[in-house]
This record gives sequence, structure tokens and C-alpha cells, in this order.
Amino acid sequence: MNIRFTSSLTPEDENIIAPALIKAVAAILDVLSIAYMIRIDTSDAHVYHHTDAKSYASPESVPMRAQSVAAARFEFR
Repeated sequence: MNIRFTSSLTPEDENIIAPALIKAVAAILDVLSIAYMIRIDTSDAHVYHHTDAKSYASPESVPMRAQSVAAARFEFR
């Protein structure tokens, strides 16, 4: 799956939001038994990425844990 998101944010705001966005998406994907990579390329060529490789033997061995994702706080200047 490849998801593309285009924004009208400034490069500075993209660099503030990108790490929080990766953290939020990773928290959602971490409860699944899948390997994934998240990559965000900002308009000023900064690259943020996170990977997680799962190798579970069977669906019964997948650890399921409840997590709460704290709301990200953004400061725009």
C-alpha cells in the first residue's frame, strides 16, 4: 500500500508535524502482525521514516496490547 498526502503546510510546519504523524500511525500499525515502513518526505527534502518487521509464527502468538495515543500538540508560528 502506498499512501500519498499533499499539504499546504509550510516546510517548517511539515517538519514539526512529520514526527508526530509517524508516531501516531506507528501506534496504530504496531497492534497488527505486519511488517511496515512509514516514510515522509517533506517539501524541503527532509526525510522521516520508521520501520517495524514482525515475524510471528502464528496468529495466536501475536501480542495484542491496548495503547492510548496521546494527542499531539502543534505550535504554529
